[in-house]
Amino acid sequence: MALNAEVGFTWVGHGTWKVRSAKGKEVLIDPWVMNNPVAPENLKAVDRCDLMLITHGHFDHIHDGLEIARRTKPTIVTNHEIGVWLGSKGIDGEKIIGGNKGGTIEAEGINVTLVHAEHTCGITDNGGIVYGGEACGLVIEFENGFTVYFSGDTDVFGDMALIAELSKFDVAFLPIGGFYTMGPERAAKAVQLLGVKTVVPMHFGTFPVLSGNPSQLQELVGNKAKVLDIKPGDIV
Repeated sequence: MALNAEVGFTWVGHGTWKVRSAKGKEVLIDPWVMNNPVAPENLKAVDRCDLMLITHGHFDHIHDGLEIARRTKPTIVTNHEIGVWLGSKGIDGEKIIGGNKGGTIEAEGINVTLVHAEHTCGITDNGGIVYGGEACGLVIEFENGFTVYFSGDTDVFGDMALIAELSKFDVAFLPIGGFYTMGPERAAKAVQLLGVKTVVPMHFGTFPVLSGNPSQLQELVGNKAKVLDIKPGDIV
């Protein structure tokens, strides 16, 4: 199912997506790929990555980013603190764009605005946790103007309505698994606040504790929005 004929999102699983942009750029969002337990084998090899987007520093969103970045040398957009951490691990600082909430960054012809998320952001490093700034969501505007809201890991919060007002988009990527993020009930409120007609669910089914599923959210939102029923490997 195509949300936009020129942009394709492939669900690697959990919170990780591979995107083919309108101008053919290869984009990787929240890179947990090779070690992702639900990722299809054919998606575990990343031979090309032009742009890497990182919402926050938890292992299940950044764990494979260093290896992929060293091999494919993408432009990386993330928050300032994660950018500094990536640089400390030997990633080329000229390829890292570390911004912060409210800022819009143009990278590889794509505009990325960092927005608020209700979540934590510690980075697992050498057996401990180091400060990773604050978790972010992303508003991503592709070269053809097609724009999506990629919430990252978050709970529902009232200013989702403000994000929707300031950034016009028709599609929202939302976590629905529960436990570490909002589940279907709270995600239904997020759909209402965002006013979107199409919802792409994520961050569910990876582990038993992430028990929320798309059909539960669809039942809660009724005919107000279409919730895509997806599995890892699907392209939307």
